[in-house]
Amino acid sequence: MTRTFPADFRWGSATASYQIEGAVAEDGRGPSIWDTFSHTPGKVLGGDTGDVADDHYHRVSEDIALMRDLGLQSYRFSIAWPRIQPAGSGPVNQPGLDFYSRLTDELLAAGIAPVATLYHWDLPQPLQDAGGWPARETALRFGDYAGIMAEALGDRISVWTTLNEPWCAAYLGYASGVHAPGITDPAAALAAAHHLNLAHGLAGRAVRSVLGERAELSVTLNLHVARPENPDSADDLDAVRQIDAVGNRVFLGPMLEGRYPDDLIADTAAVTDWGFVQDGDTATAQVPLSVLGVNFYSTMLVARRAADAPAVRADGHGVAEASPWVGAETVNFLQQPGPYTAMGWNIDPQGLTNLLTGLARRYPDLPLMITENGAAFDDVVDDDGGVHDADRVSYLHRHLEAVLDARDAGANVTGYFVWSLLDNFEWSYGYSKRFGITYVDYRTLQRIPKDSSKWYAELIRTRQLPALD
Repeated sequence: MTRTFPADFRWGSATASYQIEGAVAEDGRGPSIWDTFSHTPGKVLGGDTGDVADDHYHRVSEDIALMRDLGLQSYRFSIAWPRIQPAGSGPVNQPGLDFYSRLTDELLAAGIAPVATLYHWDLPQPLQDAGGWPARETALRFGDYAGIMAEALGDRISVWTTLNEPWCAAYLGYASGVHAPGITDPAAALAAAHHLNLAHGLAGRAVRSVLGERAELSVTLNLHVARPENPDSADDLDAVRQIDAVGNRVFLGPMLEGRYPDDLIADTAAVTDWGFVQDGDTATAQVPLSVLGVNFYSTMLVARRAADAPAVRADGHGVAEASPWVGAETVNFLQQPGPYTAMGWNIDPQGLTNLLTGLARRYPDLPLMITENGAAFDDVVDDDGGVHDADRVSYLHRHLEAVLDARDAGANVTGYFVWSLLDNFEWSYGYSKRFGITYVDYRTLQRIPKDSSKWYAELIRTRQLPALD
């Protein structure tokens, strides 16, 4: 049975600055924590860096032509803070502003609405040297930077997104250390999470102080769907609660409710007294949103383990000596049934429906948008010159069915952005994982639309999702 998306449903694709731009030392750009991290031996698979990436910085027009051919209505890109303020504060680098202004204008000329993300993990290295996200000053400087971008791009941006996946920035960057800046300090991770919440509020308020209340504001969260191994076990249900607290409600609470959950504070009492939270911080973090961005890839299966039992890690974030799950160290993450993507992540579209309907029940007046969804597979160029990624087409199809199921259940899901437009630098995995609907030959930088790209273009054109074979 064919299903139809409404005419006002927004179709897009997404990328991130460090993953695609390259040109890391051109036109006044300063170093970011990912430049430092990727150039540190042993941190990124194969010693890969984002120095060139997809060379999007020099190929903007070519990539916008790809978007136009797809029929994209919106494009979600991120702004590299080190291009705008190489030191993270102080003077503005005009060539950096000019690059994003030109990108915005070319998108608009192609009939594509720009969706700008202010932070997708590439913190200016001088701010990290001064303490990074565990330091309050970083949040204050982020508010300044947001105001600069609002002045520069103004109402040409359709939606302003403050942060992308602050969970990863805080916990993978400062607890497990598998992302930049590579620190393993649980207390620092919780301080980073708080200052990211504060930064979100300061940035949102800065954008609206420049553009007025008409400015559409968002944040993008990678919210975790955890299920208990034994639904009848009080211990396993409590493990789900802990993951929800430190993975989801640590951001949803301040951003949407103006407070931290009591159980999160209790769970992490042995790590920190939360003294970094100052009066008024959570009220500042609760800036009114126009839409909540939701990133979704997979689910997790959890169980409580005995304190003296070895930890089991199948949480989708790699194996590390330190856990990113601060305050939930006695939670085991169990292997789930396949199929899996090339990342080893399970494929579970029902989890997306569950997530969206749960959010809709908790925040019924807040529109939702899928700001990232996609899959890595081991794509190759076939003898006929095409890239036949049937697994990705199936993945996208099933997850879009899940979106429609959520809408049918009452969730106000207003759009979908596939991750990603291009194969790109996949953080600590380097160039070994391909998420794009467009294949990139990293030797020549040639772009080859995959079958999934053609499938997505047809979906956008018709708004029709036929039944799977």
